[in-house]
Amino acid sequence: MTRDGLTYLIDGEPDLKVVWKAEDARQALDVVTRERPDLVLTDLTLPDKNGLELIKDLRAIRPDLAILVVSMHDETLYAERALKAGARGYITKHEGGERLMQAIRQILGGSIAVSGKMTARIMEAFSNKKAGNDHSPNSRLSDREFEVYQLIGCGKSTKEIAHQLHLSEKTVAVHRAHIKEKLEIGTAGELTHHAIRWIEGQSTGAS
Repeated sequence: MTRDGLTYLIDGEPDLKVVWKAEDARQALDVVTRERPDLVLTDLTLPDKNGLELIKDLRAIRPDLAILVVSMHDETLYAERALKAGARGYITKHEGGERLMQAIRQILGGSIAVSGKMTARIMEAFSNKKAGNDHSPNSRLSDREFEVYQLIGCGKSTKEIAHQLHLSEKTVAVHRAHIKEKLEIGTAGELTHHAIRWIEGQSTGAS
């Protein structure tokens, strides 16, 4: 339904046309290789692969490809990671059709498309890194580790995380160990508390 809705909006523009709709990451990679589109719209939650991994794969086969993430996930949690992976923009699904068209044209014109609030956060994070003051888990963890960390902060158990991410419980346990090491956290309880506090801080706009 989401793909059909986006297709309806885009095909209604005189200068834009949808050339293909893919159901999963595997099909998306095939389509991009075959159809050579100028722009790909993708979510981060896909049936067969993490969206950040798809972005990296797409840029590997088409370094010039413009990619816009259209997602239900909060941009404060994932926009910076999407840009690092190779996307040129990030908008949330609730922003509406007008904002979508604006973002598409910004990216096709060579610009980055994120909100003003997100631009300020990225610049602040960049400044902190240069100064050596960046302690955010968003920058210290790998994409998969951050995904696990976020789910821990949402109260998910190892079993639930494994099921949601299509991983084994052993793999999730390894990620948890790496997260504790990178964030210098001693116990599983401390990790859960740390993750919950960070998620709460993001939802209230705290840095």
